[in-house]
Amino acid sequence: MTTNVPGAKLILLTTTHRVAPGLLAWPAWEALRSAGRVLAGDAGHPQLAAVRQAGVAVEVVSAESAPALARLLTEQPAAAGPTVWLGSPDGDPGLTVALARLAVEHAGEVPEIEVLPGSYDLPGARLLDLVSVMDRLRSPGGCPWDAEQTHASLVKYLVEEAYELVEAIEEGDRETLREELGDVLLQVFFHSRIAEEHPTDAFSIDDVAGDIVEKLMYRHPHVFGDVEARGAAEVEANWEQLKAAEKADRESVLDGVPAGLPSLAYAAKLVSRVRRAGFAGVPDEPYELPAELTAESAGRLLLAVAQRAHDAGVDVDAALRAAARGYRDAVRAAEGLKPE
Repeated sequence: MTTNVPGAKLILLTTTHRVAPGLLAWPAWEALRSAGRVLAGDAGHPQLAAVRQAGVAVEVVSAESAPALARLLTEQPAAAGPTVWLGSPDGDPGLTVALARLAVEHAGEVPEIEVLPGSYDLPGARLLDLVSVMDRLRSPGGCPWDAEQTHASLVKYLVEEAYELVEAIEEGDRETLREELGDVLLQVFFHSRIAEEHPTDAFSIDDVAGDIVEKLMYRHPHVFGDVEARGAAEVEANWEQLKAAEKADRESVLDGVPAGLPSLAYAAKLVSRVRRAGFAGVPDEPYELPAELTAESAGRLLLAVAQRAHDAGVDVDAALRAAARGYRDAVRAAEGLKPE
């Protein structure tokens, strides 16, 4: 039977591996310095070196038998100060179960058990896990398929994932939206990990994130600077001015529009650029149905629709997808099937 001096205390000190070792909260350092005994179950514990460097003695004990270790942790006399257990990155699942069982089976005979968070994940900390996973997949001994991929080979997956995300947004499917955002995020991290291996022009996910942070801060002087903007319209106008200054070496207002966009989206983007630039050198296409459609007249008609849609504030690509989904559901209904 486990017995203890009244007033004994066991502190389970939890930490996260997503912050640098030694960055512990002040209550955690107070607990470590006042402890009668500090134990850890792994000689490679990420906090071990930092804690010892701070002058705190840490004993490494075998964690092979969780029940035996649980009893060891509860045998410290109260007079010696609390026993502190440096929690492992995996959360010590076997140990916590054994301690819970011990507390139930020997109620009143075991010390007070306190869980003390020593460090916390910051917002976005799980992105570090994705960096680690991606590195593992691309490194020797990882996944052969992932190791063979290139920027070019991943293009089709990036496009597919982007369209699946668009579909989730348009259908209001929150569960799928979360999943598809993850798939798109994976593509960014995958390409960034591949970029690290370039022999002459390598860059990492940190470089990618740093660039976009700088761009966002530069293009939001009304937030990060001393520029005033009254409403979204002024914000957009400032944004366009800053972009124009960045792209001053472009010859045409249409430079930079990716020709690889789907045809209707490409036309809409061209129209948007022309409208924003106030360019009047090319007249609008007449919006009328020709008596007979040819490839040329059909294209001109679609371009006219893109122009009229832009002026009406309609996303012509989204509008066409919505109409196509309605057409799909009508066909399925005619077939006696439920809408997708």
